[in-house]
Amino acid sequence: MPYKFIFDLSRIPRFFFTEIARVGYERGMHKQMSKTAQSMIKKFKIQEATGLNVSDAVVLLEDLIDLQAKNLVEREKFVQTRKRVLLLPHCSRKYMDSRCHAVFEPKIPSYICGHCSSDCLVNRAVVLAEKKGYDVYILPGGSCVPKILKAKHYEGVVGVACGEETKLSGETLKAMKVAGQSVPLIKNGCANTIFNVETLLKIL
Repeated sequence: MPYKFIFDLSRIPRFFFTEIARVGYERGMHKQMSKTAQSMIKKFKIQEATGLNVSDAVVLLEDLIDLQAKNLVEREKFVQTRKRVLLLPHCSRKYMDSRCHAVFEPKIPSYICGHCSSDCLVNRAVVLAEKKGYDVYILPGGSCVPKILKAKHYEGVVGVACGEETKLSGETLKAMKVAGQSVPLIKNGCANTIFNVETLLKIL
């Protein structure tokens, strides 16, 4: 389920995503999440950079803090896994029309990258992950996750998604006792979404 608002954090420095986890922990995020988020919104001038109103910015920051916290908690377990998969959102493809040479495989369901554009985020992610021994699926939606995990029995999952999709998939991983790591979208929407490739590489 996507957010009901559109955001673009691509202009915010990368250290911000690490910093929110550190600041969140130092200030006791589980006790004062909203106060911390509002303080960080002012400190990093999120409203000015994104155009989001305060309540939407708080929701977004709470999800980013939660994502970073879960990554930290799950990291040791994830590192010990051997059979791993990368799940990518199809909306991060450079093209969403016939210019994209990806082939859709309905039985999985997943797109199979055609490697048609060297500057396509999905293409770059697929190449990086496959070099590290990951299987890769380019998903049309989060509802595909349980089917893939049940069929392939992966031990570790890296997922690129917005906060709402990450939360839903996180419940699935928890129920199936699969270690997960998340990479947040820094620009959402139905097409041309963006994630940071360096962040993904570090997580992989």
